[in-house]
This record gives sequence, structure tokens and C-alpha cells, in this order.
Amino acid sequence: MTEPLRSTPTLDDLPRRFADFATLGDALDYAASGVRGLNFHDARGALTRAYPFAELRTDALAAAHRLIAAGAKPEDRIALVAETGPEFAALFFGAVYAGAWPVPLPLPTSFGGRDSYVEQLRVQLSSCDPTMLIYPPELADMAAEAARLADVAGIDWSEFATRDAAPATLPEPDGKAIAYLQYSSGSTRFPHGVAITHHALLNNLAAHSHGMEVVDTDRCISWLPWYHDMGLVGCFLSPVANQVSTDYLKTEDFARRPLAWLDLISRHDGTTLSYSPTFGYDICARRISSQIKPSERFDLSRWRVAGNGADMIRPDVMQAFVDAFAETGFKASAFLPSYGLAEATLAVSLMPPGEGIRVELVEETQLSGDDGSGTRQPRPQRFRAIVNCGKPVRDMTIEVREEDGTPLPDGAIGKVWCKGPSVMVGYFRDPDATAACMADGWLDTGDMGYMSDGYIYIVGRAKDMIIVNGRNHWPQDIEWAVEQLPGFKAGDIAAFAITTPGGEETPAVLVQCRSSDETERQRLREEIRERVRSVTGMNCVIELIPPRTLPRTSSGKLSRAKARNLYLSGDIKPYDIAA
Repeated sequence: MTEPLRSTPTLDDLPRRFADFATLGDALDYAASGVRGLNFHDARGALTRAYPFAELRTDALAAAHRLIAAGAKPEDRIALVAETGPEFAALFFGAVYAGAWPVPLPLPTSFGGRDSYVEQLRVQLSSCDPTMLIYPPELADMAAEAARLADVAGIDWSEFATRDAAPATLPEPDGKAIAYLQYSSGSTRFPHGVAITHHALLNNLAAHSHGMEVVDTDRCISWLPWYHDMGLVGCFLSPVANQVSTDYLKTEDFARRPLAWLDLISRHDGTTLSYSPTFGYDICARRISSQIKPSERFDLSRWRVAGNGADMIRPDVMQAFVDAFAETGFKASAFLPSYGLAEATLAVSLMPPGEGIRVELVEETQLSGDDGSGTRQPRPQRFRAIVNCGKPVRDMTIEVREEDGTPLPDGAIGKVWCKGPSVMVGYFRDPDATAACMADGWLDTGDMGYMSDGYIYIVGRAKDMIIVNGRNHWPQDIEWAVEQLPGFKAGDIAAFAITTPGGEETPAVLVQCRSSDETERQRLREEIRERVRSVTGMNCVIELIPPRTLPRTSSGKLSRAKARNLYLSGDIKPYDIAA
């Protein structure tokens, strides 16, 4: 009789070390001496593979020997399509052991189709200049075509695994060397490969495990993609370096059955660490059926750290999740807002555990940098809730600055800069882009925010700001205003600035509309126009577009810049307005 599959245990007699290693390979060597590991589940949450760290190390060393036999040398880039599974994990660490630089590349998304995915891979391959691209067999058609177009050797990883793994001398590890290249989620047309050293990575992994106060009974549950920094660094490399057993759903399986994530959390008796962008909590709250009592299916009482990051944190969405799942034992204090970016390895700030979601109401004129003196009539005060994203992680310093670099006092909104041992070396082979965002060890994050009593509050992306008649407007304010209308939800709206035929800057608002009735569409246009005017005082171009039209980054975030480009090029086609 076949033994049932068992997950790797939560507890281990191996003394825990918090990423205090010289290299990532050293971290796996240590984790492999214990019994913890990675666990992979199918779309319904059933365990399909338990993968102890010891087995991962054995497979990674074999992969390193195969890579060296295939000609891989230290500092060569090894591009890997980042499918969540043991094959990618072994190849990633195999490249590390071989002294090469693994480069995780994205999976296809549900939008864009074959050609756009092939082009995305081609552009990123051209950027990182790898010696080979290794991909899962189910993507052979698209990945092999991208490799051909980029003049890179394309290899199916099932074929690669059959190659001889003759022993080879591995290079001496160097903690100051580059460990991997990370493409940020928006890296499509002009990709920037973020170069991260072993020292930078391990410093950040130690800092965020320290900030989350990781304990022996903690277990990680994740559906985040391994080609995004939060999934790769926070939910794959961190469990190795901090010896935490982890359970995975594939991202596409979460998208189809999001409540399987909560089933996994409910199933384990350890305390749980699990992260998600806001939209993950949103989709779970929306999927709860009125016919099912959440407490009959889920037990979320042991969810100790419900991390939130990777996009703007919506307090209304988080409250909706609490309302939907309070009876399961979920505690609002488990929410742990954070802020980070690939250029800082991952974490820049974390809310101390147990403090939950904290917000400050900030008046619109403060957000826009306009004191209202230029307006003819005083406008009613409007406020936006800004979420506290916590305190700088250990060894990280945050400053908020004027455009000219002058540091600002508490409460003043400006550019967010950070400095610490985990900040990137720079962008791979792009000194101009590196110089544009780094100075004297400081990183310009590209985000706007303010400090208050040692905590950082993030307001939005500087490049997304809409400037009309000298006034600054945040696209989120316009989008959130439309979301309050019946029938619309987060992700249905994109706001950005365009230039009218008369040469004036004006906001354009694209709204995904599900109605096929033209009379209803016309009514919606007017309702949206009035809503936006009441919130911003501006007349906007309102365009209704078909569902599933707005583009997203590889991590699922709305891409306003790409939406604007597609709209201006005519690739996003609004519904016609009846004459």
C-alpha cells in the first residue's frame, strides 16, 4: 500500500539561524542538515510533492554540474522561466552553486496572448544576455521561439534533467559577488535587471525575518509568483535562509480557486506567515458565498502575520476581508503592512507585528502640494486614508526629500529615498539608469510619501501623478472615486494624463464596462464624469472599454503607463459613442 504524502514538518531540532550566512549556497547547505523544506500543492490544495531542503540541495548540486558541463562559467547569466516547483528551485540554486547568475523570467499571464509573451521574453533575454534559457516543457513552444529570436540556447528542463551530471569543481563562493538578477514587475519594453549580491540578499532576509519576529512554530504559505521580488525573495529564498517549511499554490491556481489559499492556511497547525497584495485579500472576500459560513470551512486563528505589500494598500479592502472572515478566528491585528522594491532586494519597511492596519487621513491639498490659494472659490476639504507601511527594517534608513534633494521634516510629502546594505549594486549593464536613481549609496525609490514618528506612509508613484494647470492629482483618487459607483470594482479603472488636440493636458479615465446597452453606457459615462468632477473639480475624457482590457504587470498590478500607451496607439479601443 502506497504511503500517503506528508508535508515537511514545521518543527525541527536544527538550531535556527536567521540568514547569517556568507552566501546563499551556504544557507542551503545549512538548511539541508534539517528536516524542513518546500511543499507543492495542486489547484485544490492537495499535496503533490514534499521537497525537503536536503533533497533540494542534492538536486541543485546535480544541476550545477550539468550547467558547468554545458559550458556555464561564473558570472554567466542563466535565464529560468520561474514556474513554482522543484525544477525551478533546483536550477536556481544550481546556478548559484555554479557561480552563475540565475535570472527568473515570468510565466505567461491571462492577458496579452502568445505573441506578447514571446516578445516580453525576447526583450528580457536581450537585456540579461544569458548563455541559455531553461523552461518547463509545457511552455516549449513560446519559450523556444523567444530564445531563437534572442539568439540564446533554449533548453526544456525535463530534457536538461536527463543530462550527465559528472562531478565538477565548483567555484569558491564569494559573498560580495552577484547572486542573481531580478526583473521588476514593470520590466517589459525597457527592462532593468536588478543586480543583487549575496551579502545584500542575506542582509535583507535577516532584516525581514527579524522584523516579522519569526518563531520556531512559523510556517509560510504562498501563492505569489517566483518571478516577482515578493514571491522569489520573500517566499522562496527567505524560507531557505531562515529554515522555514513552506507550502505553495501556483499563482494561476490561486487565480482560479483563491479560497484554496485559505484552505491551506487552515490545514496546518503551526503559526502562519503569508503575504499578498491587496487584490488577493479582495478576491477572497468577494468569493465567499452567502450560502457557506466561513467558520465551517476555514480556521484562520493561527494566521500570525498576514503580510500586505507590492501595491497601494487599501484599508477598505482589508476591512472587508476582516468582516468576511472574523468568524474564522482571523484577527485584524495580524495584518502587517510593508513597503519594498526589487532595487532594495525586497523589504524597506515593515509594520511591527500586532499593530495591524493604521491609517492617517490626509487632506487632498496636502497630497497635491497645492495650498488652494490659486483657486477662485474655496473647495470643500476631502481626505484620503494613507496606510502606515511601518518602520525601516534593520540596517535600512529612509529619508523623504524635496525634488532638489533637501530632506523634509515629518509630515511633509516628497520623494522617498532609502539607504542600506541590501540596496542593489545597480541595473545590469545600464549605468545611466543606475545613475538616475542612485547617489552616494542612496536609492530614489520613485515613490512619494512622508515620515511620521519613525513610520513611513506611501502616497503613490511619482511618475503616475497627473499634473493639470499646475495642480497635482493622484490617479488613485480618480480611480477610487469611480469604484464607489455601483457595478465597478478595483482594477476596472485606469486614470492618466493625455494631451488634447488643443495642446492642453487633461485626465483620461478608462473604465471597463460590462453593459452592452448603449443607452446604459451613455448614462454611465455621464455618471462617471460627474463623479470625477465632484472629486477633482476637473472635466475628464471618459472612455468605456471592454472587460479584461486594462493591462497589468507580471505581478498583477495595473500598469497605467502601458494603458496610456495602448490607448494613444489605438490598441485599446473604446466603445463607440452613439451619434
